[in-house]
Amino acid sequence: MNHMPLRDETADEAITPLIRQLRAVHRAASELKRGTPVILSGPMPLVLLPAETAGARGLAEFAALATGPAVLLLAPARATAVLRRPFESESGVVAVGLSPSLFTPATLHSLADPTAAQLLPEDPVLSEAPANAAAALALAKLARLLPAVIAAPAQAGRANEQGLLDVSAEDVLGYPATQATSLVRVAEAQVPIEDFADTRVVAFRAPDSGIEHLAILVGRPEQVYTEGGAPLVRVHSECFTGDLLGSLRCDCGPQLRGAIQKMAEEGAGILLYLAQEGRGIGLVNKLRAYAMQDRGLDTLDANRALGWGADERNFLVAATMLEQLGVGRIRLLTNNPDKVAALRACGVEIISREVHAFAPNGVNDGYLATKADRFGHMLG
Repeated sequence: MNHMPLRDETADEAITPLIRQLRAVHRAASELKRGTPVILSGPMPLVLLPAETAGARGLAEFAALATGPAVLLLAPARATAVLRRPFESESGVVAVGLSPSLFTPATLHSLADPTAAQLLPEDPVLSEAPANAAAALALAKLARLLPAVIAAPAQAGRANEQGLLDVSAEDVLGYPATQATSLVRVAEAQVPIEDFADTRVVAFRAPDSGIEHLAILVGRPEQVYTEGGAPLVRVHSECFTGDLLGSLRCDCGPQLRGAIQKMAEEGAGILLYLAQEGRGIGLVNKLRAYAMQDRGLDTLDANRALGWGADERNFLVAATMLEQLGVGRIRLLTNNPDKVAALRACGVEIISREVHAFAPNGVNDGYLATKADRFGHMLG
């Protein structure tokens, strides 16, 4: 005879508030990627649906939950591109009224994605951005979707009636720091590589999270630290196109391999390989940014045209990984002064910045020039 398992009270206790917070945000982000609305709870609940994934079913569910008119929430830079006039916003969000003619999947997709290059069929009416509009865009970004979200007032408690999820604005805005500080080591193995046989890979993951970051340990950098030294460290954001395919559009591949080679020459070092593709916007959006660059925009303006910031990475992740590795004093291999400042703000003691620049290859000349001129990278 089959019996239902007894309830494990210790398992209930293990679901801490932190895990509940992370789980709620993960699930909500996943629902948005599938084109399913979610409720952003708070004093003034909102029903949300990303313009990028809005389909007929999702729009019907959205309309059933909405208790007031819908607006399209855009970052100011994206609103400037869509509406063809400059916008500034103290909240960092511009709200555009949605008439029935704009409330279609095809139109919403084109408003979200600048590579679609479709102009508005009418002059839109600007609206006041609702409370928690910034959290709505932040949730779309956490899902690695274009930050263009339709939102409308919703009645509290309606999410359960429709079988939909709800997440608090506070949890969404606090997620990046919570996810970073809760990272733990989950796996480690010896992985001999071509440049140095004594190499280990350590994997890190936040509780209840599918996002994993890696530390590549060359030699024994922890011993260097305990003996009073400062090991060489490179904080490297993953780059599928550059690291794996050898793309000539960036300098990521040479930076990755060059860092490991320098660590091998010294006999020790740490390369933190962060799951923050495209300065934190994700691979799909990076490909969109490439398409915008092919139309004449530089790296920074292409990201902004998509509605993203110039750099969306969270370097608290790297600081937490170093803490877990027991290394608090480093020599940082970078040409980015902002990375130095960000890590120091997270409590990492940086003894020196080690130069890590590579010559242009004939394809990435403009990219490197933009990094120097507009991001302040020290490439000379």
